[in-house]
Amino acid sequence: MKPSADLQAFETRLGHRFADPQLLVTAVTHASLSSATRSDNERLEFLGDRVLGLVMAEALLDADAGASEGQLAPRFNALVRKETCAAVARDIGLGEVLKLGRSEMLSGGRRKDALLGDAMEAVLAAIYRDGGMAAAKAAIHRLWGTRITDVKADARDAKTALQEWAQARKGPPPQYVEVSRTGPDHAPQFEIEARLHSGQTARATAGSKRVAEQAAARALLESVDTP
Repeated sequence: MKPSADLQAFETRLGHRFADPQLLVTAVTHASLSSATRSDNERLEFLGDRVLGLVMAEALLDADAGASEGQLAPRFNALVRKETCAAVARDIGLGEVLKLGRSEMLSGGRRKDALLGDAMEAVLAAIYRDGGMAAAKAAIHRLWGTRITDVKADARDAKTALQEWAQARKGPPPQYVEVSRTGPDHAPQFEIEARLHSGQTARATAGSKRVAEQAAARALLESVDTP
């Protein structure tokens, strides 16, 4: 089976030409479009998460032979978290080729971090099943690129970093307050405000509370005088 023109263009951006194009079709098919005759990407996502983790763990060990486990763990988390996978997906236009059900299309599924991140993991699994670990490793190194070499030695999620910043100044932990929730139940938008005891605040909006809290914490970190 020859892949469609849009999937052929995506293969070029991805840097891998599939011997079995059906693997790619499955990898970009969301559960909202699955049926008895059409498989979705959830099983591939499960595998891709493990493939990405193994390749990234090895890459970090190779990149810094002297790093401790305590240094490597936050770097690893920064590189494999859903937001990073979604950013890589955006780099290669994965959202443009996703096969979505009507409800996901109407709710902006092609732009959702969770959906893009899951699909990126599924695509990595498809590469692994199509070309083996060598192909998957090459693709991950190519797609993540300088993210691997530039990940900060003290990479932490923004909420943890903000809490440590507050504790270092003898302050209580930051608070996260839901300012508003808009949109339909199947595609809510949460506006979250991060607050420090000093009175400094920052807000962010996202499709989940967790992502919005992280974004608000990151914005607040950028506005304070960090060491």
